[in-house]
Amino acid sequence: MATRLNISLKTIITNILLGGLVWLLPSPLLAQDDKEAIKTVIAKETSAFMNVDYKSWADTWVKAPHAYWSYSDSTTSSFVEGWDALNKTYAQYFKESRPSHAEITNEWIEIRVYENGAFAHFIQRVKDDIDTDETSQVRVLEKIDGKWKVVCVWAISQNSKNH
Repeated sequence: MATRLNISLKTIITNILLGGLVWLLPSPLLAQDDKEAIKTVIAKETSAFMNVDYKSWADTWVKAPHAYWSYSDSTTSSFVEGWDALNKTYAQYFKESRPSHAEITNEWIEIRVYENGAFAHFIQRVKDDIDTDETSQVRVLEKIDGKWKVVCVWAISQNSKNH
């Protein structure tokens, strides 16, 4: 009887411990919520930039020395390192540009979440009255105080005349 009680007690303790560990495992629902939040912040960052909304655009970024932005097309490449430099680089744009009425669509290729960091790869198409631009884009994001923020933008444009 003592052995049986001992085994039952072990079984109960094991089940409690294993049941408790299930809560520590990543939930597919939480991962899906993160992916949707990541898509939302990327769309907000792009929309704010295109609509010349500095406050909303800046709100989507990590304000840190490791922030990074780059863009390349068939004629040029450029990059900016650090939030202070990025903020300074775009100050003129946000003062003088007019909002765009372009239609923006994202074709999501991959989103990976790593605890408080994430990687997103997508094709972005921007169509306005003049042209259509297609870029392959990567974003790296960090989760700060429960909110996803962009820390890296990497975009390579493809010449729309070749499509």
